[in-house]
Amino acid sequence: MTRAKLDLIRKMTPAILPSVLSCDFGDMKSELARLTSAGARALHVDVMDGHFVPNLTFGMPIVAGLRRHTELPLDVHLMISDPLRYAPAMVDAGADLLTFHVEAVEDATYTAKEFRKLGVGVGVALDPETPLSDLDGCLSFVDMVLVMSVKAGFGGQPFDSVSLDKLTLLRDNHPGLLLQIDGGINAETIGPARQAGCDLFVVGSALIGRDDYSAALGELDQAVRSADATPQARVK
Repeated sequence: MTRAKLDLIRKMTPAILPSVLSCDFGDMKSELARLTSAGARALHVDVMDGHFVPNLTFGMPIVAGLRRHTELPLDVHLMISDPLRYAPAMVDAGADLLTFHVEAVEDATYTAKEFRKLGVGVGVALDPETPLSDLDGCLSFVDMVLVMSVKAGFGGQPFDSVSLDKLTLLRDNHPGLLLQIDGGINAETIGPARQAGCDLFVVGSALIGRDDYSAALGELDQAVRSADATPQARVK
């Protein structure tokens, strides 16, 4: 089932993934219904352990709760120190695409191979200061690279344009990989990210909490379409 959901994600690109971390957890069922009605086609779930990053969010029970209330693909971003320890339980809880941080593991290639055995889509993430060379060896075993445009786990940071250079290099050298960006994505930054080759855009406050989710999602979609229509667009 999880690999089938990965195929759905591939077919829907370019796509905007609302970050459920920005949702009202006191009314999550309603939030999921609003996002689905607005046209969301997949959801991004940030898992933080208070160790790899300073913030603490949620674990498998919340992922399982989300799964009970939506059929949308769940893209689970593990900002945790020991991703291999928790990966099987995350898949059991309902994750369809599971991303670990290259900074959190000693051997990214081994980690990616172990994730792949779980039958889940596999992603690897890297922070703005982490060089792309740290991904050498593991890219043949992942389905997606998540390029962070802010440092993982820290809120209120400005969009780091070094992420655009990374996206461009990844798209030029690995045309088959899904590319995702997370951090500071809004109607102004989503276009340049698309032109750099990005497929999936994680969006928080630019969508969640707005009065009209359909209008907010439409504004972001239009920015992506405009980027595709420009002559300098690099997307393939």
